[in-house]
Amino acid sequence: MNLDVLIGLIGIGVLLLLFATGIELGFAMMIVGAAGFACVTNPHAAMNILAKDLFDTAANYGFTVFPLFMLMGQIGFVAGMAGRLYDIAHKWLGHIPGGLAMATVVGATAFKAICGSSGATTATFTAIAVPQMDRFGYDKRLSTGIVATVGTLGVLIPPSVVLIIYGIITEQSIGKLFMAGLLPGLVIAIFFLVTIYGWCRIRPEAAPGSTPATWKERWSALPGAIWIAVIFLIVIGGILLGYFTPTEAGGVGAFAVLLLALFQKDLTFKKYVASMKETVRTSGMVMMLIAGSMVLGHFITATMIPQIAADWIVSLPLNRHLILILILFIYILGGSFVEDLAFIILATPIFFPAVVKLGFDPIWFGIALGVVLMIGIVIPPVAVCVFIVSNMTKVPIGTIYRGVMPFLIALVIAMILLFIFPQFALWLPSLFFK
Repeated sequence: MNLDVLIGLIGIGVLLLLFATGIELGFAMMIVGAAGFACVTNPHAAMNILAKDLFDTAANYGFTVFPLFMLMGQIGFVAGMAGRLYDIAHKWLGHIPGGLAMATVVGATAFKAICGSSGATTATFTAIAVPQMDRFGYDKRLSTGIVATVGTLGVLIPPSVVLIIYGIITEQSIGKLFMAGLLPGLVIAIFFLVTIYGWCRIRPEAAPGSTPATWKERWSALPGAIWIAVIFLIVIGGILLGYFTPTEAGGVGAFAVLLLALFQKDLTFKKYVASMKETVRTSGMVMMLIAGSMVLGHFITATMIPQIAADWIVSLPLNRHLILILILFIYILGGSFVEDLAFIILATPIFFPAVVKLGFDPIWFGIALGVVLMIGIVIPPVAVCVFIVSNMTKVPIGTIYRGVMPFLIALVIAMILLFIFPQFALWLPSLFFK
C-alpha cells in the first residue's frame, strides 16, 4: 500500500476517535487535516494551508448565505410564526381524526419556508403541538413520532442549510439544489399526511378529532400564512429569475421576515437579541465545520484517497445503482455514529468523484443525500430530533422510536421513487435553469 494512502487511512481513523471524545467536530477535522498534511508534505506547507483555509472561509462572501438564512429562520422562530402557522392548520384540519397531527405536518412544512433548522422546528412544534394532542387524547407514539420526524423536512425544503453546504462542497448551483429539493420535500410531507390517515383508519382511538372551528375563524386566520408564502416566493422566485444570488436572497428574506415580525408586533428587542445570538452561535459552528473540512480535504486529496476510491468503486463488478445504494448505506451508517451534517462534510469529498464517474447527476445525488440525512436524523444512536422530543416531553425514547417507524417507511418510499424517477428531483431545475 502507498505510504500516503496509509497515512490518510490512519488520519481518518484518528478523526473518528476524536469524534468519539466529544471534541468540536470542526476543530477535530482541522487538527487531523493539518497534522496529516504535515506528514504527507512538510510542517511549513501544513501551516500555510491551515492559515489559508481559515482566511478563505472567513473572507468568502458566498459563505454569508449561512448567517443570513439562519437569521431569517431565527427571527421567525422567536417571533412565534410557527405557532401562528400551526394555529391556522389546526383550524382547518383539527376537527378530523388525526387532524392535529396533520396540522403539525402542514404547519411545519410552511414554517420550513423561512427556517432551515431541523432542531429548531422539532423543538418548536414539540412545545406547540404535543400539548394540544395530549389534551385530545392522542396516542403518545403518534404525537411524539410526528414532531420528531416532521423537523427533517427542512433538509430538502428551501432554504436548506444542508443543500447549501453540499452545493459549496461539490461546487453545484445552490439555486438548482433548492429547486430540486422542493418537489421531493412537498411529496414527503404528503406521504406523512397519508401515513397519519392510514394510522387513524387502523386505530381510530389513537387520534380523535377536536372541536371544529367556524368557517369565519378559518378564513380570518389565513392572512398570516399568505404573508409567509409571499416571502418564500420572493426569496426563491428572485433566485430563479436571476434578480439576486442565494446570498442576496438570504438578506432579502431576513429583512422581509424582520419587517413582518415588526408589523405583527411579535418581535421585542429581547427576542431580536436572542435571535442574533443564536444565529452567530450556529453560524460560527457551521463555518468552523467548513474550515475544518477544507483543511481535511486538502490532506485527503494529497493522499490520493478520493481518486483511488473513485477508481476502485467504479471498477466493482456491480450494477451502478447497487454501488450507489452501498455508498448511501455508508452515509446512513456513518451518520448513525457521527453527527449527520459533519459526516456529509467528511464523506462527500471522498465519494462524490465516484458518483460522478458512475454517471449520476450531482444535483440528483444531493437530493438523495438529503433524504438519507432525513433518515439519519431520526434513527439511533445519534437521533438528534428524537432526543429533543424526549427531553422536552419526558416520553421514553423507545416510545418515540415506535412512533417514528411508520414515517421512516414513507422516507424509504421517497428514496425508491428518487431512484426509479430521477426527474422527481430534476424536473424543476430543468424547467427554471436552461
